[in-house]
Amino acid sequence: MKQTGVVLCVLAPHPPLLIPEIGKGDIRAVKATQEAMGELARRVNQAKPDVIIVISPHAPLFRDVVAVLVDDPLRGDFSAFGVPEAKYRFRNDPELVSAIVDEAGKIGVRIYRFDSESGGMSRRPMGLDHGVLVPMHFINKEVGQDVPVVVMGTALLPRDVLYAFGQAIDKAARRLERNAVLVASGDLSHRLTRQAPAGYSPRGREFDERLIQLLRDMDIQGILSLDDSLLDEAGECGYRPVVTALGALFGDDLRSEVLSYEGPFGVGYGCALFGPEMDLARNCDSGRCSSGESFPVKLARAAVEAYVKSGKRINPPEEIPREFQGRAGVFCTLKISGELRGCIGTIEPTTGSIPQEIIGNAIAAATQDPRFHPVREDELGSLHYSVDVLMPSEPVFGLDELNPKLYGVIVRKGRRRGLLLPDIEGVDTPEEQVAIARGKAGIGPNEDIELERFEVKRHT
Repeated sequence: MKQTGVVLCVLAPHPPLLIPEIGKGDIRAVKATQEAMGELARRVNQAKPDVIIVISPHAPLFRDVVAVLVDDPLRGDFSAFGVPEAKYRFRNDPELVSAIVDEAGKIGVRIYRFDSESGGMSRRPMGLDHGVLVPMHFINKEVGQDVPVVVMGTALLPRDVLYAFGQAIDKAARRLERNAVLVASGDLSHRLTRQAPAGYSPRGREFDERLIQLLRDMDIQGILSLDDSLLDEAGECGYRPVVTALGALFGDDLRSEVLSYEGPFGVGYGCALFGPEMDLARNCDSGRCSSGESFPVKLARAAVEAYVKSGKRINPPEEIPREFQGRAGVFCTLKISGELRGCIGTIEPTTGSIPQEIIGNAIAAATQDPRFHPVREDELGSLHYSVDVLMPSEPVFGLDELNPKLYGVIVRKGRRRGLLLPDIEGVDTPEEQVAIARGKAGIGPNEDIELERFEVKRHT
């Protein structure tokens, strides 16, 4: 496990409406993001950071110079959004700032020490921007006031230079034996709908889908090679901070977890964590266990192995991570060598808790899927598990509101109902997704249907 340096990176959106006093009634539309930000903050706290480094695209931006704030303490509020009483104060880490300046200089990246009180090169006084304050609003609740914060902007530098700058940040933190968490603050496309703040582009959705999937796959080369034209059309502000964050993790065996994605107001909000495998697998408190398996997968595996070996159904553990203490529909999928071996699930909860739902559906996937013979004991060591926890569904009124990579679909005709999970290999279009769901429900291709979509939290 990586002991010092950048041990965890997070992609955190920064819409001020996530703050209840600002969002008010609109906050219900970003509930998934708000909940994911709370989970993200808990995971940051579990990394036990000595310092938090925030890269904000709304800090002073220059073409070939990276601005680093040197105020100590750092201050900011939401007065620009009508809530001046929401004030924040953080200690800086001047020693780490100097080390970053030094390491960046070795690779030819210039750093401007920015004094937010005087305005410096921007010629205007300013405090911390919302790109810093929104993520830190959540993180500060978990981490507290004792952990210092280093704040910097990004720059219009080539992506390979930004990636190398991330490596310099990591070297600086390791040199000072700091355990650092890096927050890549950024929203995704600002052009998802015709009412979006930056206007509409069909490529905005394409960018969001591709970046989220690349983060899920931890495909660093794919992220670094995204087309410039796609970035321009997307009107995003999170790509450059993500590139720098990936550089800070250079040389590590990485894993990632996308906590949520949504875009209810024409701007994409994605929450994700990525870091060395053992660091994301620190413990089970946040749903990932020391074995590297998530809590749902570990539970599903235990349930199947106990049932196949002895015919006994296990009980849920006494200690259940907060994320899994409610009720939800759950699908459990078993594969061997990439081939499906069983999949059973519930659209809505049928038991008293998510762990009970996992246990029941995992056993059913192993023993009751009519497409397969029951799992044999000699197959247990070859099984790969995934558990999808379903979010509440919402009605949609056309195929243009579906996306088979991001959303599952439910089709209804009277009492007949068919479901297809999102992100299934070989299902690339809404038309294919709906056709398969129709077939599962026995609904003909020409029958009128009602459509719903839903998101899942997939655990592997």
